Amino acid sequence: MQRILLVIGHPDCSRYSHALAERYATGARASGASVEILDLADLSFDPNLASYDQPLEPDLERASEAILAAEHLAFFFPMWWAGPPALMKGFIDRVFLPDFAFRYPPGRTSIPEGLLRGRSARVVVTMDSPGWYYRLARRRSLHHAFSGGTLKFCGIGPIRETTVTSLRALSEPKRLRWLDRLEAQGARDARRLAPRARLHQLGVPAE
Repeated sequence: MQRILLVIGHPDCSRYSHALAERYATGARASGASVEILDLADLSFDPNLASYDQPLEPDLERASEAILAAEHLAFFFPMWWAGPPALMKGFIDRVFLPDFAFRYPPGRTSIPEGLLRGRSARVVVTMDSPGWYYRLARRRSLHHAFSGGTLKFCGIGPIRETTVTSLRALSEPKRLRWLDRLEAQGARDARRLAPRARLHQLGVPAE
């Protein structure tokens, strides 16, 4: 069975990011995937990374295990100040650590090795900015940092992106259509994982 981990990084569970995640999970489960939802607002942890040997809280230990068990990761969060919320950034800082998410092999000081290979990802971001403004004025800064500078850096791929722009101005019918779209994307992502899941059951590396 395909295993998907949803990571929701909005601190308010009543917001649109949660609704999108729930519909994505519905679609993925309908296509036969096992879906675990990790709502960061429900976890108890210090988002400030003081040092790499800082002990992980029990919730972060369980989150690390869930990441390793998953074949696909889906992240849901809004863009605030051209970046993710502090809750999501703190989670990444605390969990995506050396020797878990990446490492520098002996004799190699500048080119790291991603340790989360074999996992795909989807990044679902909401923002009030219009799409054209985000692309031209912000140069897709959040996606370059999160998808490329974090997930790809750690070996995750392929990475697909869904961006809901002009959220504040979206009418109710358009919001409902986005929910339908996310359910369909969840179903497609689960179906893409099916061949990889079968290889895993046979003990064959996915890549």
